[in-house]
Amino acid sequence: MTAVRVSADPDTGVAVVTLDRPARLNAIDLSMAGELAAAWRALRYDDTVRAIVLTGAGERAFCTGIDRDAVVPQPSSPYMQDDPLLGIGPKTNDLWKPVVAAVRGMACGGAFYLLGEVDFVVADPTAVFFDPHTTYGMVSAYESVLMAQRMPFGEVARMMLMGSAERISARRAHQIGLVSELTEPGGALAAARACAAVIARYPAEAVQGTVRALWAAREGALAQGFAQAPHLVSLGNLPAHRQAQLFAARRSGEFRTR
Repeated sequence: MTAVRVSADPDTGVAVVTLDRPARLNAIDLSMAGELAAAWRALRYDDTVRAIVLTGAGERAFCTGIDRDAVVPQPSSPYMQDDPLLGIGPKTNDLWKPVVAAVRGMACGGAFYLLGEVDFVVADPTAVFFDPHTTYGMVSAYESVLMAQRMPFGEVARMMLMGSAERISARRAHQIGLVSELTEPGGALAAARACAAVIARYPAEAVQGTVRALWAAREGALAQGFAQAPHLVSLGNLPAHRQAQLFAARRSGEFRTR
């Protein structure tokens, strides 16, 4: 059963990529990570698709990052680390067609691997953004680097360091520029589709060249940050059993939204 749905409208030139594991809050397991990479790479070859919307199924979450039940084998060497989420974004897969995210509900942790590689974000009032890594004894490395390209430094630092104790509301995300448009309840997908349809009407070469130019402005900082990330994760993460203990001890509802 597929965990990533892709539907395309040939009349508008817009495709919608949907994370389709609502029962798991659209958390990404290893199979889903592979499906996402395959979907982005397939869209590179479909010239009828000129703009893309990325969204999550269900009302509770856009994506909650890596599935806690996913088992990720790791090399024994401290110099090598496998992160399955590093390959799930459109830019990582050499897709330079514009991608607009439509966010409803939670977007947290590993969701930022995706939001860090879209071109802009549309959200409805239910959207909330947070990163629980530090709460559970993990370094927020790649997520921090990606979000530092989208948000003011102090806002990124606060989100990453406050962990699961605090969530950024859709309203606040809009104020700080993480979200470009705040819609009525349930309106994020339609608004993102409307933006994508406008972009899809323009000459594809000019649009894709613009996407590539915008990303080029970010690549240097990302490369430097990503180069440090594996070492920081290796040094700073608690052992897996301690992370699991902290996660199991969490108390639902103990957070503030700002």
